Amino acid sequence: MAKKVLVVDDEQDMRVYISTLLETNGFKPLLAEDGREGLEVARQKSPALIVMDVMMPKESGIQLYRELKKDPELKDIPVIMVSALARKTFFHSQRVLDEYEGGTIPEPADYIEKPPEPDELLAAIHKILG
Repeated sequence: MAKKVLVVDDEQDMRVYISTLLETNGFKPLLAEDGREGLEVARQKSPALIVMDVMMPKESGIQLYRELKKDPELKDIPVIMVSALARKTFFHSQRVLDEYEGGTIPEPADYIEKPPEPDELLAAIHKILG
């Protein structure tokens, strides 16, 4: 059975691009347009992996990531962040929030800057899911 991979991105072009890449490589993509929907789909469908954007309306990927990692049922799902936001900026924001909230959130399984190269994204997915 194909492993489910949740793709959370507010840009339709990016959702189509990543889901097509997943489908043609034997995965079952699940799609969400924003962080709030992403959290719902993650709870309902228990994906093996989540590929998500950082900058989104309604609920940012930064907030969604923290919610996933704090949720006992979702915290073990690996996450690949795919974003136009520089890697350094994302990790800095996480450290600031860790200090503010008084806890440490583990780093994502991988961080790929947009636009993701198909080979790079697939290599990361295969590395994580085996």
